[in-house]
Amino acid sequence: MKMKIEEAKAGGFLSPQGNGGYYRFAAPCTFYGTPLPREAEGEDKQKKKPRFMNVFMCVPVAPGRSRVITAFPNNFGVWLDKIMPRWYFHIIQNAILDSDMYLLHVEERNFAAAGVDNWQKSVYVPTSSDSMVIAFRNWFRKHCKNQVDWAAPMVDQLPATPTKDKLMERYWSHVAQCRSCSAALKAMKALEVALQVATVAVVGFLAVAKGTLATSVVQKTAAVSLAIVCFAASLWLASFIQKNFYFQDYIHAYK
Repeated sequence: MKMKIEEAKAGGFLSPQGNGGYYRFAAPCTFYGTPLPREAEGEDKQKKKPRFMNVFMCVPVAPGRSRVITAFPNNFGVWLDKIMPRWYFHIIQNAILDSDMYLLHVEERNFAAAGVDNWQKSVYVPTSSDSMVIAFRNWFRKHCKNQVDWAAPMVDQLPATPTKDKLMERYWSHVAQCRSCSAALKAMKALEVALQVATVAVVGFLAVAKGTLATSVVQKTAAVSLAIVCFAASLWLASFIQKNFYFQDYIHAYK
């Protein structure tokens, strides 16, 4: 897709897309747009066409750290929001962020090693799809002198690279502050405990009832099957909780 930069100025820039969509950087922290064509002049507005937008607000909070706020307004498929829990959408969005987070972390340090004025020496940006990256770096150099004007004086030095489980952890960075995700986590942990208790209860029932109540093969088979299902479900749920609410490694080579 052919991409170009227009209206590059202190307030940001506009990047029209080859298919009629656009993306705009509104300085200093907002990036928004849509891949769908914009309405043409004279177009019948009574016809409701699918519309959606990607909105990202990335606010630097400390050297090497930023707070990302996202929104995806649309006028179609809104019924999904009524039946799908919000936490489910959040874990999907977090997986997308994970695909970029570690690369950005490493690239930021590559920029620092090369020198912020020589950032282009540490990357290869040959296509038109890289134009927004180049435009942002040019804006950052021209209007910010390649540095963030922190509210409080601090050493503008990147912290040491933490382990991946700390860099990409989800609980403190999102779940603890999100009512939907924290409520879902609490409910899932309760369900995990209930499944484990059910497993122990069924096994205990078989041990106590041996030779008395559960004498038939059918009853024993059903009880054992129930215990296995509960145990397997608790293991799966524990893995799901860990990957979606705490930490899941992301290796690009495997994606």
